[in-house]
Amino acid sequence: MIVAKNIKKSYGDVQVLKGIDLEIKKGEIVSIVGPSGAGKTTFLQILGTLSRPDSGQILFDNNKVSYYKDKQLASFRNKNIGFVFQFHHLLPEFTALENVCIPAFIGKMPREKAEKKAKEILTFLGLDHRIDHKPNELSGGEQQRVAVARALINDPSVIFADEPSGNLDSENKKELHDLFFSLRDKYNPSIVIVTHDENLANMADKKLTMKDGLFIS
Repeated sequence: MIVAKNIKKSYGDVQVLKGIDLEIKKGEIVSIVGPSGAGKTTFLQILGTLSRPDSGQILFDNNKVSYYKDKQLASFRNKNIGFVFQFHHLLPEFTALENVCIPAFIGKMPREKAEKKAKEILTFLGLDHRIDHKPNELSGGEQQRVAVARALINDPSVIFADEPSGNLDSENKKELHDLFFSLRDKYNPSIVIVTHDENLANMADKKLTMKDGLFIS
């Protein structure tokens, strides 16, 4: 479903990515591990169309998204891609329900439909009793699950997660790790996870190790 071809990226004189190829199937969970500075987050941002490669191509279902103009790319990203980061980036003035609805509103989904869908996802994630709470009233694990719900609201074909359990304690980490596989069973997105957590990495269908801007396994 997703194909990366010979992706290269430099910042000044530093070549961060040195020609990466990757194919990701529909519904596949892929983990990317490696030392800090290996290029993992840079590659994830390029896969997620948040950054453009210096050369190479990204294809989604044979669509050459690397060549999309910024406005077209933003629309594509909103409809097809969900993101979960180490820091949940919830807006503090909004409730859990409102935070989840934001990408749907950006995508012009009617409010009633967006709220109904958000409630269904939050219920699936075990947060039906927390929908009217603001982020500062939620635990770290609950905040991250709200962020996962927000990533799911537009039925993305892929979820990109960058150190999603990096700020969680061991119990919440395990819950979040198990959650990714529950999401795959229910919604069938492809999931790409950059992580330092070997337990999470080893659960994936495919584990890739990056070093010095290249995959070594």
